[in-house]
Amino acid sequence: MATYQETLDYLYSQLPMFTKLGAAAYKADLHNIEALCKALHNPQNKLTTIHVGGTNGKGSTSHMLSSILQSQGYKVGLYTSPHIFDFRERIRINGDMCSQEFVVNFVETHRALLENIQPSFFETTVAMAFAYFMEQQVDVAVIEVGLGGRLDSTNIITPIISIITNIGWDHMDLLGDTLAKIAREKAGIIKPTIPVVIGETHPETASVFIEAATNHHAPIVFADQQFLLTKQEIKTDRQLLVYEEKENTVVVKTDLLGIYQAKNVATVLAALPLIQKTLPIHENAITQGFAHVQAQTKLLGRWQVLQNEPTVIVEVAHNVNGIHEVCKQLDQIQYKTLRIVTGMVKDKDVTAVLNILPKHAEYYFTQAKIPRALAAELLHQKAAEIGLRGTCIPDAKTAFETAKNDASKEDLMIVLGSFFIIEEMIDQQ
Repeated sequence: MATYQETLDYLYSQLPMFTKLGAAAYKADLHNIEALCKALHNPQNKLTTIHVGGTNGKGSTSHMLSSILQSQGYKVGLYTSPHIFDFRERIRINGDMCSQEFVVNFVETHRALLENIQPSFFETTVAMAFAYFMEQQVDVAVIEVGLGGRLDSTNIITPIISIITNIGWDHMDLLGDTLAKIAREKAGIIKPTIPVVIGETHPETASVFIEAATNHHAPIVFADQQFLLTKQEIKTDRQLLVYEEKENTVVVKTDLLGIYQAKNVATVLAALPLIQKTLPIHENAITQGFAHVQAQTKLLGRWQVLQNEPTVIVEVAHNVNGIHEVCKQLDQIQYKTLRIVTGMVKDKDVTAVLNILPKHAEYYFTQAKIPRALAAELLHQKAAEIGLRGTCIPDAKTAFETAKNDASKEDLMIVLGSFFIIEEMIDQQ
C-alpha cells in the first residue's frame, strides 16, 4: 500500500493539473468526469447539493453556507479548490478534512480506472469528493465550481440551488474575451427549474443570466437588488454589516474581515430562503454560522490576519476585480509603510493587476515553484515600468521573511497574488 505522500506524488505527476500547468491541463468537456462517476455508481446523484460559481467570492460564499448549515446541525460536505497547505482541504465534512487513508484507498482502488480514462487532476478530485460525501452520508454538500461553469467537472450535479457570485475578468483565454461571453460559461450551471441566485448585477451580464434562467424556467434572484448595504464596520476580529431588504433591516456579524465579503454575505442572504425550502434552517443557526465561518470551516487566505505589530495579512485575491477590492480596503487603513509581497502566474493579466496596486508601497517580487509562475525578475521589470518600486527575491519564503524583518510595528504587510506563494511562504498555522 502506498503512503499518503506517494499517493499525492502520483496524483501530481500522472494527472494534468491546471493550477500548476494552466490551460494545457484544462479538459473542456464533461466526458471524463461522467465516465469516472459512472464507474463509481454516480455518487453525485445520491447527494443533496448546492452549486456555487462565479469569478470572485465563490470560495467565501461556499464556506459561509457550509458554516450556517453546520450550525443547524447538518452533516455538511464542502468541496473547494485549490488547496493551500494540504490536498485534503478540498474535501471536508463539517470543517474536517477527509482522511489520508481515504485518499490513499481511493487512488489504489481506482488506479486502473484512472489510467484507462486519464482524467485531469481536477476531474479526479471532484469524483473523489462525490465518492467521499456519499460514503460518509452527508446531509448536504456545498460544491464550488472550479473554472467557468458549463464545462466544469462539478457541473454533473443537479443541485437544489445554483449560485453565481459575480462575473469578472479571469481565464479569458478559456472562457471568452468579453464579460458577456464569460457570463455565458458561468451561466452553464443554471439547471431546468432549479432556482439561481446572482450575487452582483452588471449591465453586460444581467441579460445573459435572465435569458439562461428563462430558457430553463429557473426562478432568478439578484442578491444586490434585494439586499442593500447601508452600514459596514470592521473591528479587530469582527465585521458588522447592515442591509435593507424591503421593509426589513438585516444585521450580520461575521469573522470574515474583507470589505468585499459584504457582497458575498448578501448573496448568501438571498440564497437562504431558497435553500430553506429543502433544508430547514433556524435564525440562530444563520447568526452563529456567519459569526464563526473560519472556526467552523477552516477557511484560509481571505484577508487573514496572521499577526499584529506589524500587521501581516494574507489574501488570495489574484485577478483584477479581486485586487481592486483589496486596494479599496488598504485605502481605509492607517500604517507607516505598506509592504506588499507578491507573485503571479503567467496566464493572468499581470499588467492590469500591477496598474491597480498602490504606487507608494514597498514591493517584494517573488514566484511560486510551479511551471505557471511568472518569473520574479520579469514581474519586477513589469512593475518598475509602471512605477512600482521594490526588490526581487525569487524564493517565496525568503521574500516573506525579508519583508517581515524590514517592517516596523506600525507597518502593514500583505501577501497577495497566488495561492501558491502563500503555501510556500507560511508555515501551516
